[in-house]
Amino acid sequence: MADFSLSDLEKIIAERGRSGDASSWTAKLFAGGPEKAAKKLGEEAVETVIAAVARDRKALVSESADLVYHWLVVLALAEVPVSEVLAELERRTAQSGIAEKASRPEAGSGAAG
Repeated sequence: MADFSLSDLEKIIAERGRSGDASSWTAKLFAGGPEKAAKKLGEEAVETVIAAVARDRKALVSESADLVYHWLVVLALAEVPVSEVLAELERRTAQSGIAEKASRPEAGSGAAG
């Protein structure tokens, strides 16, 4: 499983999302559009936070997997490849998180680093 990547999951999501298969959760999310997928992403984010605060390792792993999956669905529906997000993270890590955040025009957004 060490060779499994976000790009692999991104491809699976794209295939299943556009399959029209009524038994596919991914296809159902795609059919529901960005609103449904974003709502699920938010729910999974909250569940991930709850697991982290509870220090429940098993739940944190499971909820994190759900979070990443739903995040990739939202990206796919917005036609944003994960490579763009990774490129942005790479750009940000070229400087300290504090300096990077200070350089942004919008105050209060999250930073990597």
